Amino acid sequence: MLRSIILALSLLAFPVTALANQCPALMAEVDAALETADLSDEDRAKVMELRAQGEEQHQAGDHAASEASLGEAKTLLGI
Repeated sequence: MLRSIILALSLLAFPVTALANQCPALMAEVDAALETADLSDEDRAKVMELRAQGEEQHQAGDHAASEASLGEAKTLLGI
């Protein structure tokens, strides 16, 4: 019985770990695209703001919000 409970808890923790590892990859994508992106000053500032916000959310443990912010930045970058 105890084994089943431990297994169930382990499986529930896996998605959180997967999300946590995805955020740095998304930040790297944004950083790489930002170097060569042809954006207006306003859009570039917005992307940088979203990138910083995504990193703060990741560090705070809010990975869903981090993914959303970084996803919005990627959309502005066209990736």
